[in-house]
Amino acid sequence: MASLWMLLASFSFAAMGAAVKLASELYSTSEIVMYRGMVGTIMLLLLVRHQGGTFRTALPKEHLWRGFVGVISLWLWFYAIGELPLATAVTLNYLAPIWIALYLALMGWLRGKHHVEWPMLLAVSASFVGVVLALQPAVESEAWLGATVAIASSLLSAMAYMQVRRLGKMGEPEYRVVFYFSLITVVFGLVGTLAPSQGGEPSLHAHSWYSAGLLVAVGFCATIAQMAMTRAYRVGNVLVVANLQYTGIIFSSLWGMALWGDVFDWHVWLGMGVILVSGVAATFYNTRSTPPAGAVRTDPIASEL
Repeated sequence: MASLWMLLASFSFAAMGAAVKLASELYSTSEIVMYRGMVGTIMLLLLVRHQGGTFRTALPKEHLWRGFVGVISLWLWFYAIGELPLATAVTLNYLAPIWIALYLALMGWLRGKHHVEWPMLLAVSASFVGVVLALQPAVESEAWLGATVAIASSLLSAMAYMQVRRLGKMGEPEYRVVFYFSLITVVFGLVGTLAPSQGGEPSLHAHSWYSAGLLVAVGFCATIAQMAMTRAYRVGNVLVVANLQYTGIIFSSLWGMALWGDVFDWHVWLGMGVILVSGVAATFYNTRSTPPAGAVRTDPIASEL
């Protein structure tokens, strides 16, 4: 059953990415981020209140830092989705476990272990080969900015994940971490939206039924994915569930082919496959190296949400 929850989460995240790419033709990135947080905040507020939960926290500074890093990562990722083929942007976001594995290995070395994790180093090296292969079309079309932004987003996503783990170990429930992130997303998105654009006016666009539906879809799919993934981690094997999240690359590829007619050369598919396999290996390393404390299980995808 946990596998089905994870597949639902991956599909919903891919659907969110498709809605973001469609909405990017009508709205600024800051607007999409703002509305994504707004829909998520309302949904979580109603759900948690219905279940009798509380939003009172003793860790406001930790939430603020996690939200700050997370919202920048989210903004960069949404921007990259608008600039790159959907599958490429999503695949690059899955570099986060690679950065985490590299960080854990570095920390282990600095703490005096001086033991080289050759399988992990091989996975990291292979992942960057995969990035070169997957980004060849972007380089040829001079989409350097979108590619660079996507990679930067994955790095910040890894930082946000580490903060989510820290909050989980401090006893903060997942729903509270997610709620405050959504709330901070609204605030930062609103600031970016109201900031003067090139013409000196805020980048606030009017809505149609179609465009409003896209914005609701972004927030709804992200929140559904979040809840499904949290459920998957709670009832399933952590390693199995973590690896199933990579099905999001497949779902994103299908959305891209269906909506935009994306066609990739063999080297792009190879690059995606290399990143996928490297990410699975890194996830194994991360899970083995940093087991959850006690019974606490954090939701790693909260780095995006």
